[in-house]
Amino acid sequence: MPRKRKRKQAKRDPLTKAYNNPTFLNSADARTIRILAEYLEPLSRFRRHKIRDFVVFFGSARSKPREVVEKRFEHAKELAEKNPNDPTIQKSLRELEVEMRFSEYYEKCRELSNRITQWSIELPGASNRFVVCSGGGPGMMEAANRGAHEAGGLSVGLNISLPFEQEPNPYITESLSIEFHYFFMRKLWFVYYAKALVVFPGGFGTFDELMEVLTLIQTKKVRKEMPIVLFGSEFWNEIFNFDALLKWGTISPEDLDLFKIVDTVDEAYDHLTGELKRLHV
Repeated sequence: MPRKRKRKQAKRDPLTKAYNNPTFLNSADARTIRILAEYLEPLSRFRRHKIRDFVVFFGSARSKPREVVEKRFEHAKELAEKNPNDPTIQKSLRELEVEMRFSEYYEKCRELSNRITQWSIELPGASNRFVVCSGGGPGMMEAANRGAHEAGGLSVGLNISLPFEQEPNPYITESLSIEFHYFFMRKLWFVYYAKALVVFPGGFGTFDELMEVLTLIQTKKVRKEMPIVLFGSEFWNEIFNFDALLKWGTISPEDLDLFKIVDTVDEAYDHLTGELKRLHV
């Protein structure tokens, strides 16, 4: 019989208290404590800032500001004109054309966040109502935080540690930039304070966040009324055939009333502020 090897235990001061023992706190045995910390630590920050609720923005991390893409696009056009038969340059130009279209959403997200923040600041007697909250990273998340920052308001970033590091964007209010390990705790905070949700074009992460919120509302796990805006009909109607879900009986007709698809900042702003006034002011 092979001899069992004894596991080496890290040496520590026998007088070290459990809450000061990093070996224990980072062990599997302390997972519950770490989960609880990701609930209590953000809560203490929000209370310190007297934040009552969020307008949450979701969207792609890959979109870029208009001015950044424009410079690259103009340069690619010049190269394409000089080298019309170069397939690599032509491919790059086509990709940048898509990026240019995507950058329009970045700027609309920034404008909408700015206007929502200005509106919330000007509410009579309001104190940190409807604070803009994003996933804290680049792209649409940056655009949302940037718009709120430029309007002079607070903005929250709920970031997540990933294998490919996602750095917090520079427009989050410094003391409200929060780093999570557990996806489900991050999602809890998105929904817990949310009074409205704005979803710009995105990928798997954006779809996951949107569908989870829709499921929670559909199943009455979230009982508060929450206006949900999907920005960009061209994108959403191409990605999701909601009418087909209805046709196949996988959703009910009233489920299509859980969200509103819009194409302009004015339409999104009017719908959101109207619903927030009706429900929560």
